[in-house]
Amino acid sequence: MNSLVTLFNNFRFADVFDILIVSYVTYQILLLIREVRATRIVAGFAVLFLAAVVASQFHLLTLDWLLSNLGPFFIIAFVVVFQPDLRRIITQIGRGGFWGGVFQGEAALFKEITNAVRDMVKSRRGALVVIERDDSLQSVFESGTKVDADVTATLLVTLFASHSPLHDGAVVIRGGKIAAAGCILPLSQNPNLSKSYGTRHRAAVGITEETDALAIVVSEESHTIAFAMAGKITPEIDGDTLEEMLTLYGTKVD
Repeated sequence: MNSLVTLFNNFRFADVFDILIVSYVTYQILLLIREVRATRIVAGFAVLFLAAVVASQFHLLTLDWLLSNLGPFFIIAFVVVFQPDLRRIITQIGRGGFWGGVFQGEAALFKEITNAVRDMVKSRRGALVVIERDDSLQSVFESGTKVDADVTATLLVTLFASHSPLHDGAVVIRGGKIAAAGCILPLSQNPNLSKSYGTRHRAAVGITEETDALAIVVSEESHTIAFAMAGKITPEIDGDTLEEMLTLYGTKVD
């Protein structure tokens, strides 16, 4: 009890600020590793870290020596593996995006996309939205119909209405605008994809295998949302999770 009283007596405002910063940084890291591509890799690093702690505590000299000497290589490997994600986060910090999320324009863009996706899930409407990042989607853009309009939830929902001649293709968002609709995407040939995935899901994975684009799928059969990035797909996410992932990964790195 005395220790607890002493702790509270010595507690400063700076400690509260310190805890909040660490909590927010931890939250951002958890968002990063939640992406399917990263989970197993991070788990591997965690196992190695645990092994190092055990070796040190129980004086396993050979294992401790090996892990201590390999430590710098593990750090380099971590940086290499997560270089695109670390670069994106550092860029957001430099632009004020780490604390404020993204620029107001980008935040509004992601909000409109998320609202449209929510509406289409409720109305049991299928959709496929692709967001261009650093890699050009010019060939995909040319396969569809030019739109060149501001991104609004209403327009996105309209483009994927069953009576729309463009509803079967993908909508491409470039530079914060709906660049084209009815676009044709390459289908993934990955044999490990679930057999339940249809053309939209395979197209979403296919375009993210060939480029650094992001893809969002709304399934008209299961009424669920899926998010594809780097050739991996995260199924059955809700609108809030989608907006978080767009905020984290959708900011274009200059």
